[in-house]
Amino acid sequence: MGSRVDYEAPGRWCTTMAYSADGTRLFSCGTSKDGESFIVEWNESEGAVKRTYQGFRKHSLGVVQFDTTKNRYLAAGDDFSIKFWDMDNVQPLTSIDADGSLPASPRIRFNKDGSLLAVSAKDNGIKVLANSDGMRLLRTLENLSYDASRTSEAPKPTINPISAAAAAAADDATSAGLKDRSTSAVAIAGMNGDARSLGDVKPRITEESRDKSKIWKLIEINEPSQCRSLRLPENLRVTKISRLIFTNSGNAILALASNAIHLLWKWQRSEHNSNGKATATVSPQLWQPSSGILMTNDVADTNPEEAVPCFALSKNDSYVMSASGGKISLFNMMTFKTMATFMPPPPPATFLAFHPQDDNIIAIGMDDSTIQIYNVRVDEVKSKLKGHSKGITGLAFSHVLNVLVSSGADSQICVWNTDGWEKQKARFLQVPAGRTPTTLSDTRVQFHQDQIHFLVVHETQLAIFETTKLECVKQWVPPQSSAAITHATLSCDSQMVYASFLDATVSVFTAVNLRLRCRINPSAYLPASVSSNVHPLVIASHPSEPNEFALGLSDGGVHVFEPLESENKWGVPPPAENGSSTSMAATPSVGAPGSEQTQQ
Repeated sequence: MGSRVDYEAPGRWCTTMAYSADGTRLFSCGTSKDGESFIVEWNESEGAVKRTYQGFRKHSLGVVQFDTTKNRYLAAGDDFSIKFWDMDNVQPLTSIDADGSLPASPRIRFNKDGSLLAVSAKDNGIKVLANSDGMRLLRTLENLSYDASRTSEAPKPTINPISAAAAAAADDATSAGLKDRSTSAVAIAGMNGDARSLGDVKPRITEESRDKSKIWKLIEINEPSQCRSLRLPENLRVTKISRLIFTNSGNAILALASNAIHLLWKWQRSEHNSNGKATATVSPQLWQPSSGILMTNDVADTNPEEAVPCFALSKNDSYVMSASGGKISLFNMMTFKTMATFMPPPPPATFLAFHPQDDNIIAIGMDDSTIQIYNVRVDEVKSKLKGHSKGITGLAFSHVLNVLVSSGADSQICVWNTDGWEKQKARFLQVPAGRTPTTLSDTRVQFHQDQIHFLVVHETQLAIFETTKLECVKQWVPPQSSAAITHATLSCDSQMVYASFLDATVSVFTAVNLRLRCRINPSAYLPASVSSNVHPLVIASHPSEPNEFALGLSDGGVHVFEPLESENKWGVPPPAENGSSTSMAATPSVGAPGSEQTQQ
């Protein structure tokens, strides 16, 4: 059986090939007998050279070695230095000579996340170069390995940047996303290259790494420069954001304000936002149709500020079901026109959820504690579920288990079979000792991506429940001194929980064990001039970007958050406690079946 594609490498000699980390781009590097070196990108299906990178010494003094990292950068050892390229630019990005200690053609290798680069040095040594993430890792390991009781055993290795200018350029490059390629540099700093020191450190790291909790540290974000955040263009008529959701396409955010007005922000495709997705780096448009009409809920004779607002978005983003104390309205998302109104109060609707298999069927939680299963197409209530003693505050469907989970202001959780709508199980949420919830404290529910576990959000706690037994498998209770939880949601891949608090802080938890991994303090996104009473009322996660979320604030503002591009995540997951893990599967796929969004 012959080869599918033949590659005729430039130089026709000593060539190595490597894919980018995500396996979508193929590169090769080699040196000819005459000393000419090449790095090229291939069209894999045709075996043709797609682009050839520039910047090598005319006659290399050895065979050039290369590596790729972060699906974005190439690096090669040539001319007593390490040279770097952006994969999309054939001109070299920068080069580093590591204080002149490198051989003519150093061998190189990145670690998995691209934060460390091992380089062969002169005198049979090895140097480890690091970006800002790598420097933090090395310092952590250094501190772990050399505690006070061991200082007399060995000299402590020092970590030094190659130069202050290089380090500064490095940080600029990673945090700014290399927007100005002519002046930025790849984030590389150097470590003391004594091979014996590295050998001395290694066994101590191995010995002490059993206590992983010493390595981990909570990430605190206090400054605007430590994350990417964007306050969306405002509507002066809005005073408080009550409900918030990203559209399922991921290119817009829909909010329902306390005065019954809906706001829709849309991101457009542009040079700085090629996929048109919602992002904190590009400002969207506060969108209205050409008619200029607003999507405004019926308020009847009620004061919408005192009502319990609710909405649900159809899976194709074409219409939204919404209520603010009056009739339920069905709006066209393109024209903002009201397509239908139904179910006039009393009682008013307090929560809405579309059936996962049929957008014509909606579950409507009512203020009188009932749940009505309503068919929009035939305008008929199919079933009326009774089991709560106070108003309904949360609804979530599982299409795997064919159940509906409901939660109420009575702090009760019920599981209903969606075939016959019988109640299968019920349980009251246990309020932690010493905590007194408000009279009508909301309890929210949201299914995990596995569709078997669900998140419970209450002002006194976060909890993960297993549905079939209705058992709490994990719980997090804020410290006594902490502010109350205002809202929380799972990330789209169900790996994290984003929670907002009454003191305007936002905490990021690892979902599997509800352990805190990152805290965003209000100083990172609220200017000092803003009242200390301003806080998030609602939080929503992006449907396909696990590290992106949005906050709806009590002053009518909406903020979108993403980690710095150089970090690409919110902190580091804390180590698992022995025996503490739940049976929830790690589900890295994003937007998989069952990850449909819930009303926030």
